[in-house]
Amino acid sequence: MMTDVKDWARLERRFDASIAVVWRMWTEPTLFSAWYGPKGFSVPVAEMDLEIGGTRKICMEMQTPDRTMTMWFTGVFKEISAPHRLRYTESMCDPDGNILTPQAMGMPPGTPDVTEVIVDLSEDGGQTVMVMTHVGVPAGSAGEGGWSQAFEKLAETLAKA
Repeated sequence: MMTDVKDWARLERRFDASIAVVWRMWTEPTLFSAWYGPKGFSVPVAEMDLEIGGTRKICMEMQTPDRTMTMWFTGVFKEISAPHRLRYTESMCDPDGNILTPQAMGMPPGTPDVTEVIVDLSEDGGQTVMVMTHVGVPAGSAGEGGWSQAFEKLAETLAKA
């Protein structure tokens, strides 16, 4: 695993919501679809077989005046410790779930085919602290920026809940 290679994207956020609610935001497809992705993106497809070895497939979509841009991701759940820890792999894929190389999708050379998302949740004074590490996505990268925008959407979604 690549965990000790370099500084990977790691974001910490504090939410005014119970740990159970934040956990559901990550693990229930309808709720996940409400916040996931950078600003301007929607999630028309979110499939999750929430068990160890179960798969997930997500489609992010952005409408532009000229076209609809879609990005598909697939992965496998590696660790599910409700409501404290979720760990899954992530790869770019086609709509059928076949893994595509990052280079085929225009990503920079050296981008790994498989990355790993680790979500740690804890309770602190009636709030939930979330630490998300995306192993394989460099700190300061566009990928980290996308997560940061998604977590702003998550905060907005939780505020309305």
